[in-house]
Amino acid sequence: MSMEKKVVLITGCSSGIGLSLAVRLASDTSKTFKVYATMRNLAKKERLLESVKGLHRDTLEILQMDVTDRQSILNARDKVVEKRVDILVCNAGVGMMGPLEVQSLDSMRHILEVNLFGTIQTIQVFLSKMKAQGHGRILVTGSTGGLHGLPFNEVYCASKFAIEGACESLAVLLQHFNIQVSLIECGPVNSDFLINLQKAELGDASLQQVDDQTLSLYEKYLQHCSMVFQNAAQDTEDIVKVFLDAIHSANPAFRYFTNSVMPPLTKLKVTESDGVKYIKAMSKIIFADEDQ
Repeated sequence: MSMEKKVVLITGCSSGIGLSLAVRLASDTSKTFKVYATMRNLAKKERLLESVKGLHRDTLEILQMDVTDRQSILNARDKVVEKRVDILVCNAGVGMMGPLEVQSLDSMRHILEVNLFGTIQTIQVFLSKMKAQGHGRILVTGSTGGLHGLPFNEVYCASKFAIEGACESLAVLLQHFNIQVSLIECGPVNSDFLINLQKAELGDASLQQVDDQTLSLYEKYLQHCSMVFQNAAQDTEDIVKVFLDAIHSANPAFRYFTNSVMPPLTKLKVTESDGVKYIKAMSKIIFADEDQ
């Protein structure tokens, strides 16, 4: 008898990490995995289909799933032929960047709907079955923005900090059910995340109400970002390797850092708990030539 495939369901597969991970697992030569790649908008499935070139009919299914819509998650779950999910990958996420003063409550809600409630709601839908089967893996795409604050990313960081707390709390409980929770903490990644992000552009009308000093700091921040993305961004393939480590490990860690170590700034925040050194260091890195 052939070994049963591990059933993997991944959210946010139209681009970036989700797409790369789905392709990698579905094209595993030993056909270990049956992958359900989900995305909010099925019109965007062409890139995924192109990447697998039709070779993986028995290892890949593409499903519509909007993590902000509970019914949509339930519908996707009901389409899983095996009636179980061994590995759940919560990867759907969105960013938002700009001065806090110009962000509408609706735009802030949207970030929390997707990044926080979307992730929690996805886990909720699959959790009781996973508990009943007595094993499972939950992998969540985390962010260094969930470990330390980033100026002009207040709401995004709030959503990712919240995910850290939710996952940590769950991890303590779920070890009793032989379910491992892992956060894959990513820094800047070469993906469509930056393109898809809600971002205040320097010429936007909305920014006219913002004071000059904030605007000049925002401009510096944007320059810092594009420099970081040019020089330090990881390819999605590198991120996928870390997901694979977590998936293949018999005893996965709770946190994986995609650049292999805890970022020095996160360390600074943990060791100097009053937070002053971290805030000064981050400010210096981003707004280097400002007077401290």
